[in-house]
Amino acid sequence: MFVCKELKIYHDSKIVVDISFSIKESLALVGESGSGKSLTLRALLDLLPSGFKRELEVEWEYPLIRGKTLSLVPQNPFTALSPLTLIKHQFFSPDAKRLLELVGLDESFLYRYPPQLSGGQLQRVVIAIALSQNPKLLLLDEPTTALDSDTKALVLELFKRLQKELGFLILFVTHDIVAARELCKEIAVLKDGKIVESGDMEEVLKNPKSGYTKLLIESNFAFREFRK
Repeated sequence: MFVCKELKIYHDSKIVVDISFSIKESLALVGESGSGKSLTLRALLDLLPSGFKRELEVEWEYPLIRGKTLSLVPQNPFTALSPLTLIKHQFFSPDAKRLLELVGLDESFLYRYPPQLSGGQLQRVVIAIALSQNPKLLLLDEPTTALDSDTKALVLELFKRLQKELGFLILFVTHDIVAARELCKEIAVLKDGKIVESGDMEEVLKNPKSGYTKLLIESNFAFREFRK
C-alpha cells in the first residue's frame, strides 16, 4: 500500500494543495480544472513548476524515484514522444521488444516514427516506455483524453490487464467519472486543493455525501469537463 500521509503544495507562501490519501490498488483522483490534480502528480514526481514547493511525507516500502519506482503516463501521446526519432531510440531499456509485446504491439513498431502511428498505438508505446523500469506506482495523467471512445476503452482494459500481470499500483488523475469507475477501485474527490470525499468507488458514486461530489457526478464527465 502507498500512503501519502501529508502533501502540502505552496505557491509563494500560500498553501494551494493540502491532502492525504492511500492507494491499496487503484485510486482515481477527480475534480474540476484547477482543483490541484496535476499539481499532485507533479509533486509526487518532484517536478513542480517554478514558484511552487512541497512538503511530502510518504509511507511506502520503496523510495520515491522518478522513472523507476514511480512512472508517468502523460495526457497527450502526440506530444510525449519526439516526432523525428525512431520509436526504438525513445526507450530507456534494452528490452523494448518485450515491452511493446506487453502492450500488444509487435517489433516492427520499433522502426517507425511517432507520426506514423495512430493515437491508440502512440499511447501504447508511451505506456510501454513508462513500464520500462518496472515501476511500483503508475501515475496516469488523464491518458485517455486525446483518444476516441473505442480506443479509450481498449487502453483502459490494457491498464487493467497490465496491472494484474505486473502488480503495480495506479493513481489515475482524471475528470472522467466513467473512465475512473472502469479502472479504479477507490476514488478521492478534490476541490480547491482539498479532498472533500473519498472511499470505495461504487459506494461514493451511489451514495455521495458531499454536495460537490453530487454535482460532479451529475455533470456529464463522459463528454465534457466540469469547469467553474
